[in-house]
Amino acid sequence: MTARQGIEMALAYKGMSNSDLARNLGWSPQLLNKRLNTGKFTVEEWEKIGSALGGTVKIRFEFNGNEIGL
Repeated sequence: MTARQGIEMALAYKGMSNSDLARNLGWSPQLLNKRLNTGKFTVEEWEKIGSALGGTVKIRFEFNGNEIGL
Protein backbone atom coordinates (compact mmCIF):
# COMPACT_ATOMS: atom_id res chain seq x y z
CA MET A 1 0.00 0.00 0.00
CA THR A 2 1.32 3.44 -0.86
CA ALA A 3 1.18 6.46 1.43
CA ARG A 4 -1.47 7.97 -0.87
CA GLN A 5 -3.63 4.84 -0.69
CA GLY A 6 -3.42 4.68 3.10
CA ILE A 7 -4.30 8.34 3.52
CA GLU A 8 -7.13 8.13 0.98
CA MET A 9 -8.57 5.11 2.81
CA ALA A 10 -8.39 7.00 6.11
CA LEU A 11 -10.05 10.04 4.52
CA ALA A 12 -12.87 7.87 3.16
CA TYR A 13 -13.34 6.24 6.57
CA LYS A 14 -13.56 9.67 8.23
CA GLY A 15 -15.74 11.17 5.47
CA MET A 16 -13.14 13.87 4.83
CA SER A 17 -11.72 15.34 1.64
CA ASN A 18 -8.11 16.13 0.77
CA SER A 19 -8.99 19.80 1.25
CA ASP A 20 -10.30 19.07 4.76
CA LEU A 21 -7.06 17.29 5.65
CA ALA A 22 -4.90 20.05 4.18
CA ARG A 23 -6.82 22.65 6.19
CA ASN A 24 -6.46 20.60 9.40
CA LEU A 25 -2.73 20.30 8.76
CA GLY A 26 -2.32 24.00 8.01
CA TRP A 27 -1.09 23.10 4.52
CA SER A 28 -2.33 24.25 1.14
CA PRO A 29 -4.20 21.63 -0.91
CA GLN A 30 -1.42 21.93 -3.49
CA LEU A 31 1.24 21.07 -0.91
CA LEU A 32 -0.75 18.06 0.31
CA ASN A 33 -1.21 16.83 -3.26
CA LYS A 34 2.50 17.25 -3.97
CA ARG A 35 3.39 15.27 -0.84
CA LEU A 36 0.85 12.56 -1.72
CA ASN A 37 2.42 12.28 -5.17
CA THR A 38 5.92 11.77 -3.73
CA GLY A 39 4.73 9.68 -0.77
CA LYS A 40 7.51 11.13 1.37
CA PHE A 41 6.50 12.08 4.90
CA THR A 42 8.57 12.36 8.07
CA VAL A 43 7.56 10.45 11.19
CA GLU A 44 6.47 13.77 12.69
CA GLU A 45 4.30 14.50 9.65
CA TRP A 46 2.67 11.06 9.89
CA GLU A 47 1.85 11.80 13.53
CA LYS A 48 0.39 15.18 12.54
CA ILE A 49 -1.68 13.54 9.79
CA GLY A 50 -3.00 10.98 12.27
CA SER A 51 -3.99 13.74 14.66
CA ALA A 52 -5.59 15.79 11.86
CA LEU A 53 -7.69 12.73 11.01
CA GLY A 54 -8.69 12.23 14.63
CA GLY A 55 -6.66 9.06 15.02
CA THR A 56 -3.13 7.87 15.59
CA VAL A 57 -0.40 6.50 13.36
CA LYS A 58 1.84 3.72 14.65
CA ILE A 59 5.19 3.23 12.96
CA ARG A 60 7.29 0.41 14.35
CA PHE A 61 9.55 -2.51 13.60
CA GLU A 62 8.57 -5.95 14.86
CA PHE A 63 10.99 -8.81 15.50
CA ASN A 64 9.66 -12.08 16.86
CA GLY A 65 7.08 -10.31 19.00
CA ASN A 66 9.42 -7.50 20.03
CA GLU A 67 8.61 -3.99 18.85
CA ILE A 68 10.73 -0.91 18.28
CA GLY A 69 8.60 2.19 17.82
CA LEU A 70 9.68 5.30 15.99
